[in-house]
Parts: sequence; structure tokens; C-alpha cells
Amino acid sequence: METREATLKRSTRETEIELSLRLDGQREIALDLPMAFFPHILTSLAFHAGWDLKIKGRGDLETDAHHLVEDLGIVLGEALLEALGDKKGIQRFGHSFIPMDEALSMVAVDLGGRAFLKLDLPAIGERVGDFEINLIEEFLRSFSYGAKITLHAKIWWGYNPHHVLESLFKALGKAIGEAQKITGEVVPSTKGIL
Repeated sequence: METREATLKRSTRETEIELSLRLDGQREIALDLPMAFFPHILTSLAFHAGWDLKIKGRGDLETDAHHLVEDLGIVLGEALLEALGDKKGIQRFGHSFIPMDEALSMVAVDLGGRAFLKLDLPAIGERVGDFEINLIEEFLRSFSYGAKITLHAKIWWGYNPHHVLESLFKALGKAIGEAQKITGEVVPSTKGIL
């Protein structure tokens, strides 16, 4: 099987990001990001998707974390799109329900080339440590548009913001891991292209 991987860089006035992704990895994850909590849930995403993921990122955190989180979503999404290649043989669809103590999250994805995000995230506070919870939607939107995937995510319940967000990112990882699996020999579309 051809190695499904991508290495990307993004440099703007606001951020510098270097990222390498291997879809069929050994769960080798190394994140060098100047913020707390967000690398923790990115690690959960990568681990449960079965990826190798390396990221080095810097941003204008003296303003806030918005630019870095959004640009990480863009670059990770674009890397996923590139690593998937022509998508021949992939399962295409994936979904997962993941509990974490009192929290329960559901994610369903379609790797079919249509960018869309539907997120149902209840009010669980403003922060986890120093991390602003509203940045989760920014990350998921930029990720789904960069990867050209349809992503539906719902938090069914939960009140501890750490548990809620970790269950969400674990569910995202499991759903993508399922969808990216090679299960056949054709492009999974009646159009013949994704």
C-alpha cells in the first residue's frame, strides 16, 4: 500500500506552522505548541485516528490563541486531504460515540470532498485552564474546510469542560480513523470521484 502522508508549512504574519501527518501510523505524536490543554486534545484526536502527527507551531499569543488554533485547523485539514490522495478504496464514512465520565460526544464524518461543519456544543463555560472554549468551533470549521470533509459533532451531555472536549476529540479521531480505512478498491462514490 502506498504511504498516505503529507508534510506542510504555513507562514503568515500571525503564525508559523510545520506539520507532518501519516494516516497509517504507529501513533507517534510530537506536538510543540506554546499553549496548554489544546495539545492534549489534539493528541487524543491523532491517537484515536491511528496517526503519526508532528506539529511545531508558533503564533501571536500576545493577542490571543485564535490565529494559531484556526491556522492549525487549516494546516491539519489540508494535510489530511493531501494524505488521502485520490481516496480510492477508503471507507469514506465514519462515526463514533465516546463517553468520558459524565460527558458523551458523537461525531460523524464524510471524507467525500464537501466541506461542512455542524457543531452542537452546549454552554460549558468559557475556558479550560487558559484555553478559550469558543476556539473549538474555529478549529473544527477550519479543519473541515481545509480537509473538505463533512463533520457533524454533538455533545449529548456533560458539564466538566475538560471531559466534554476530550470526549469530542476522541470521537473525532475514531470517526476519521474509521472513514480513512482502506476497505475496497474503488473510489466510494457513484460519481467515480471524490
